[in-house]
Amino acid sequence: MELFEAIKTRRSIRRFKDQDVEDEKILKIMEAVRNAPSWANLQCWHFVVVRDKQLREKISELTYVKSFFEPLGYKVNPAQKGIKEAPVVVVACADPAKSGNLWNQPYYMTDMGIASENLMLAAHALGLGTVFVGVFDEEELKKLLGIPENIRVVGLFPIGYPATEKKEGPPRKPVNEFVYSDKWGTPIK
Repeated sequence: MELFEAIKTRRSIRRFKDQDVEDEKILKIMEAVRNAPSWANLQCWHFVVVRDKQLREKISELTYVKSFFEPLGYKVNPAQKGIKEAPVVVVACADPAKSGNLWNQPYYMTDMGIASENLMLAAHALGLGTVFVGVFDEEELKKLLGIPENIRVVGLFPIGYPATEKKEGPPRKPVNEFVYSDKWGTPIK
């Protein structure tokens, strides 16, 4: 798949077929992650690839954070079912000590954002679907998977073959509404 096509057609997928994902495809995805740029090339990332059904179910339960979802009127996290259904859940972690800190802003989140985009685009290019899940009980998840205390869990990615046809994505703003020429407010032409 051509890069710009992959960027334009990638969608957040939350429903998956009952079909295993080949090890080779997961390794290709991780190779794409490995090639992501990072602060001073420190590569602060670590990934736990979870295939065990019982672990995926427990991870799913940890994505409902009552204090976050209840005020929004949600009884479940919309991603919970996808995490249970997906044959693979990738838990993305970072070591903040292995990344920069610019003006008192930790840079590991930027490193992980770049690596995560590579993960999602690589999955899409391989015919797989995924979605970024960013709400979870980090401490309980760390206990469940044996993740060291100094490591941060940044996100979850259920990965599998999409259960439904990919729909056209939501409308996007025109470039001239958010890109400026030389100074703020001067739309690019």
